[in-house]
Amino acid sequence: MPFLQRGDARIYWDQKGSGTPILLVMGHKLSSRLWYPAIDVLAATRRVIWFDNRGAGQSSTTRDVTVATMGDDAFAVMDAAGVDKAHIYGVSMGGVIVIDMALRKPERVRSLIVGCSGILDANKPRTPNWILPLYFLPLSVLKLILVRGGDHGYGSAAPADLVAKDQAMAADDPFTRWGVVRQSLALSNYTASKEAVAKLTMPSLVLHGDEDKLVPLSYGEELASVLPHSTFVRLQGAGHNYFMARGKEANDATVAFLDKVDAAATVAA
Repeated sequence: MPFLQRGDARIYWDQKGSGTPILLVMGHKLSSRLWYPAIDVLAATRRVIWFDNRGAGQSSTTRDVTVATMGDDAFAVMDAAGVDKAHIYGVSMGGVIVIDMALRKPERVRSLIVGCSGILDANKPRTPNWILPLYFLPLSVLKLILVRGGDHGYGSAAPADLVAKDQAMAADDPFTRWGVVRQSLALSNYTASKEAVAKLTMPSLVLHGDEDKLVPLSYGEELASVLPHSTFVRLQGAGHNYFMARGKEANDATVAFLDKVDAAATVAA
């Protein structure tokens, strides 16, 4: 298993397939293994690279974590893989990370793919302070709350068997208490602006479930309207984890988008 050392952080990463590289960036708390609905589909035609954000999966937890820190981890993974420029695809918190990556180093981004996320500007709500003490409950209780408590947002179109499989994988997915807290604080302390995002010129794809209760559909619509070269895909009956309800549709849209971007780049070259 590949690991890289970046300062005091040990970052797990891996890859599969060949072709134009695409980097996958997961959301809050979850490890990269939760990309399982997409990896094989994307790897059929491309080199897929993924990693665990610090504090989740097999990556270490560190004291100082920001959105930029996690983005720099992603760039370091690209460096370790020998990739100068890649398509970057982030979901949820990963969407915030990839937008920030594109803002800071657009020359390293072939295209931007953002799922169930949006522009985290100053007007967007953050995690309420009363939530943070819950992270200090016994770890077994915390995992029960995070994995099985409340509405997971799979959406009305998600088959029960796929939901059960995903919940089982999430229940067995490793994370640390401080990793979850520091990822949450990183999001709480981060702000981007619509004006800055509007200056991004790379091709972009925005995917969002219309039953997302965690990140409203309007956030995805706003992002697609602000990005100057974007395609928006509304996933009917899908919640925040849109892969369970509309995985084939999401993957098909992503592959078609990548094919179009890569074909245009070949013609331009």
